[in-house]
Amino acid sequence: MVSYYVSTQPQSNGEHPVHRSGCEHLPDEPHRVFLGSFVDCHEAVKSAKRHFPYANGCAVCLQECHSG
Repeated sequence: MVSYYVSTQPQSNGEHPVHRSGCEHLPDEPHRVFLGSFVDCHEAVKSAKRHFPYANGCAVCLQECHSG
């Protein structure tokens, strides 16, 4: 299982990116929320959308879960 985080700061398009642990774009500690460990990124993004409806997978570390 992999650890996932969501950025608490939206991007210019309003989305809150979800990152895999170790991503080069993972925000610093005060600007992210630990979502938990999941089998795949689809579950992580689903979890993030409970708190941030416009969550989306990071275009770098979660390409398979990035829409748009």
